[in-house]
Amino acid sequence: MSATTERLWFCAPLYSSEYFRADLDEAEGRRLRGDVVLLLGDRPGRVSYQVEVDAGWRTRRVEVDVEQATGHTRLLVVADGQGAWEVDGAPAPELAGCVDIDLGCTPSTNTLPIRRLGLAVGDQQDISAAWLQFPELRLVAATQTYRRLDDTTWRYSSGHFAADLLVDDEGYVRRYGDDLWRTPN
Repeated sequence: MSATTERLWFCAPLYSSEYFRADLDEAEGRRLRGDVVLLLGDRPGRVSYQVEVDAGWRTRRVEVDVEQATGHTRLLVVADGQGAWEVDGAPAPELAGCVDIDLGCTPSTNTLPIRRLGLAVGDQQDISAAWLQFPELRLVAATQTYRRLDDTTWRYSSGHFAADLLVDDEGYVRRYGDDLWRTPN
């Protein structure tokens, strides 16, 4: 059995738009893909990514391609789903214990812990995520909290930042905070 989901996100504060596609196939696995156009620093750029997750929605492989006038950068991240990571073929002990990838240029990766945790309304959980910061393309371990407020609303927080995420029945973001990402419908 397979399913495909497509979304279009827009984020005015980041001057970005994204075409997103999720292919969920029991035989082939789960794959999230996106093409984001945005400002990287003060220059226009394009970020293409692919995230592969296992049946438990744990990150297994991430490819990120960044293109802008100053050049092209590619990043390959591999995780074992249990907290061990490699970045471009080298061990990344600073990410030990992280289970999820968080790509800072898209709301798509919020779906991973939402689906993986399956929290009941009123419950919350802290997680460790490998957060890919843009435009630096630096991966850091980040403690994040997901709290389920009702059937379709989650509160995401990390450090001093917090936002409510309105999600659809599949756990994909429809609205992120008051002024960040949103879908047209």
